[in-house]
Amino acid sequence: MSALRPGGITDEMIQAMDAAKRQGLQKDLRALAVNIRADAEGRYDSAEPGWRSGVEWTLLWIENTASQLTGGRPDAGAGGRGQGVSPE
Repeated sequence: MSALRPGGITDEMIQAMDAAKRQGLQKDLRALAVNIRADAEGRYDSAEPGWRSGVEWTLLWIENTASQLTGGRPDAGAGGRGQGVSPE
């Protein structure tokens, strides 16, 4: 059993809230990546050199960041919170 904080909030409640925030952000990042990919489709042929690799790098960075929020699992604990990642 965990100690009660002011207002009757337990450590488990705080951990559950943090996990829900990470999962929400992860979902939003993945939706952003889907939208970027959909907007970029069909534009590669007419784009300047390097544009496609820039889009792919961005999509990889977004996915890596989303995965780190929950250690790659939607139900993961606090590990990976707030850590940036470079897809290079």
